[in-house]
Amino acid sequence: MPAKFQLKKGSTGKFRFVLLSTNGQVVATSEAYERKASALAGIRSVQKIASDAAVEDTTTTQWAEAEAAKKAAKKSGPKKSGAKKSGAKAAAKKLVTKAAPKKAAPKKAAPK
Repeated sequence: MPAKFQLKKGSTGKFRFVLLSTNGQVVATSEAYERKASALAGIRSVQKIASDAAVEDTTTTQWAEAEAAKKAAKKSGPKKSGAKKSGAKAAAKKLVTKAAPKKAAPKKAAPK
């Protein structure tokens, strides 16, 4: 028996799908969907992207070291200066103070 998706409707009325392996064991379970069409779209999405999906093994020390290096690089990256931020605030304030006041719409003459 090939692997298959199984669509289910739960007691809450929401739809889920599970991916069953060739021996019938559940391999993956989806989130809950309000509509059946959304659950079917989720199945199509998994079918489309899973065949090319890479495996990211987060249990290795190499992965942990790479993640630590990424975080350190983010922390030591270039800092944004506060001058630009305050300059932007000043420019916004100028725009607000220079804005023309709204004119009242002309009153229509009463019908004769």
